[in-house]
Amino acid sequence: MLVAQISDTHILVPESDHPAAELRADCLRRTVVDINRQNPDAVIFTGDTVQHGQPEEYARLRDLLAPLEKPLYLVPGNRDDKKELSAAFSDQAYMRATGEFLQYTVEDYDIRLVGIDSTLEAERKGRFCEERQAWLDATLSEQPDRATLLFIHHPPFDVGDHYVGGYRQPDEARAPQVTGLLCGHVHWPVEREWAGTEARIMPSIAVDVRKGIDEAEARERPIYLLHQLSGESGLISQARRVGD
Repeated sequence: MLVAQISDTHILVPESDHPAAELRADCLRRTVVDINRQNPDAVIFTGDTVQHGQPEEYARLRDLLAPLEKPLYLVPGNRDDKKELSAAFSDQAYMRATGEFLQYTVEDYDIRLVGIDSTLEAERKGRFCEERQAWLDATLSEQPDRATLLFIHHPPFDVGDHYVGGYRQPDEARAPQVTGLLCGHVHWPVEREWAGTEARIMPSIAVDVRKGIDEAEARERPIYLLHQLSGESGLISQARRVGD
């Protein structure tokens, strides 16, 4: 299974006076074109989709994502307003089926997809309460032998000096069927082992806020991740520079 991951686009309305408003839109627009060329099975969006959580920003986000040819699965980031995000993508069944937390499973592929909500209003570093942990434990126990990919906005571990003292959940109990964990938030590319599986954090799509990227090599091109998944080989990831 091939999965494309995008994250932290921080989209603004066209009339915003922010100098990067059009730049961020263009980064996402070009990324969508490139993703379609790669023909993944699904696209995962790990949060901070817009900058202020406003309906107008989500309307623009929806327009920018409309050309995607493959199914899109979103989880919220700390910049997102879950009510407005759900309203903007209410045609997606997984959005309509959520309660207080925007988390869900996707059963349409050989690899099971589990989207996790790590957000709490006004909390930048995220939260993962006992209720959410219980949901995740129960979800994983339903199909203990089926390869599963988790995706969440906030990474459950420190990342250098950039993200320290976060929520430290979901806990590190090993679930052998989990083939990988995809995260956003930090805007920094990270690969590491976590809880017996492979974790990935991708840089922001928006070139004005991404970190840890060789800008001479990237030449202001958006970067996203492609993940090849299987129950046998696990998670193999590649950074894709738009235009290569």
